[in-house]
Amino acid sequence: MSQALLQVVVIGGGAAGFFAAITCAEAHPHFSVTLLEAGREFLTKVRISGGGRCNVTHACFDPAQLVQNYPRGGKALRGAFTRFQPRDTITWFAAQGVELKTESDGRMFPVTDDSATIVDCLIETAKAAGVKLRTGAVVVSVKTVEENSSSKFEVELKSGERLKCDRLLLATGSNSTGYQIAKALGHQIEPPVPSLFTFTILDPQLRDLAGVSLDNVRVRLQINGKTEFEQIGPLLVTHWGLSGPAILKLSAWGARVLHENHYRATLQINWLPQYNPESLRQMLLAVRSQLARRQISSSCPVPIPRRLWEYLVTRVDIGTEDKWAGLSNKVLDRLIQELTQGQYQVNGKGVFKEEFVTCGGVSLKEVDFKTMESKSCPGLYFAGEILDIDGVTGGFNFQSAWTTAHLAGNAIGSS
Repeated sequence: MSQALLQVVVIGGGAAGFFAAITCAEAHPHFSVTLLEAGREFLTKVRISGGGRCNVTHACFDPAQLVQNYPRGGKALRGAFTRFQPRDTITWFAAQGVELKTESDGRMFPVTDDSATIVDCLIETAKAAGVKLRTGAVVVSVKTVEENSSSKFEVELKSGERLKCDRLLLATGSNSTGYQIAKALGHQIEPPVPSLFTFTILDPQLRDLAGVSLDNVRVRLQINGKTEFEQIGPLLVTHWGLSGPAILKLSAWGARVLHENHYRATLQINWLPQYNPESLRQMLLAVRSQLARRQISSSCPVPIPRRLWEYLVTRVDIGTEDKWAGLSNKVLDRLIQELTQGQYQVNGKGVFKEEFVTCGGVSLKEVDFKTMESKSCPGLYFAGEILDIDGVTGGFNFQSAWTTAHLAGNAIGSS
C-alpha cells in the first residue's frame, strides 16, 4: 500500500483526540488524518476545566513519583511517562507559543489563566498540520472490513456517511459510544463509575459551617468497620458536606468500593494530624489549668477555625456556658477523640464541577503501552480517558491524555 494513501481517523475531539491527531499529522505528513467530534464544539471539557483556566499538567517530573497520582493505570503509565511526561508537555506548548506557570501546589496553567489559550492552540496547530476537523460527526458504528487483502475500518456516521480508514484511534473519553465501539472490536470494558467527587454529609450543623477550610487534615474512609483508604491534605466544608483535595483524592482511590456500597461509608477525620493524642492531651490539660474560668466553646486553643471548634465541642456535649475548670477527664477524652478520630456518615456523593472523571474503560492488559495499539485488533489505537486510567485532581488526567495521545500518534505510522 502506498503510504501517501494511508487514512487515519480519530474519533473524539477532546484533549487526547486533538493531541493524537496533531502528533500523527506532524510525524507522518503524508497521511490523511481526520478528526471526528460528535458535538458542535471541540474541546468542551478543556474549556471548562480548572474553573475555566485549564489545569494543563502538574509539575512532577519523576515518572516513579508521577504514577502515584493514578488510582488506576499507574503501573501501565510508568514506562509511558519515561517517553513523554510533564516536562515534554511544557516544552510542546512552549514551542507553540503557550507559556505555562506553576502554582504553589504544583498545578500548571497557561500564564493567561484562560483555557481558551489551550483550546485555540490545539485547534490552530491541528489545522496547520493538515488535520481535517469535523464537528457534528456522530459515529453510530465501526466495523472491520477486508479490502485488497488487508483489514480496514468502516466508520458509519449518523448521517449515513461511511468513512474507510487504515488506522483508527479512539479518544472518546468516558462517552458510552466509545466503549461500545471498543467492545464491538473485541475489547473488554471495565465498568465505568464516577471518580473525583465530594461527600454528602447530612449533619445540618456541619453544613452550617460551609466555607470553613483547613490546610491539613487526615481523612480515612471506613466501610463495614474497616479502614479502606487514607489521605492527608486540605479540606473544605460545603453546603452539602465535605470537599477539598483530601476528600477528592479519597473519592478517587475509593471510587469502586464506594460505588459498590451505594456511597454509604464512615469518614474518620483527624482535624489536627500535627499532634499525637498524648501531646494534645498535655496541651489541653495545661489549658484547663491556665484558662480555668474561661468558657470552653469561646476559647479555642488549637489551630482550627473558631466556628469549627464551637461545632466540635457541641458534638461531645460541652455546653456553651461550660468552663475549662469543670472539664472532666472523661469529657476531655471524648474531646480528644473528636478532634483526632471524629466520625461522619457519608450519605451519597456530590459533584466536582471542575473535573468530570470516570474510573473504568478499556482494559489495560489489552493495550500495548509502548504504542497504545490494541493487542487483539491491529490498527486500532486508544488515548485518554477511554482507557481504564484515572488520576487525582491537579492536572494528572490531562497529562495521561497528552502522554497516551503522543505515543499513539507517533506509533500509528509504524504499525
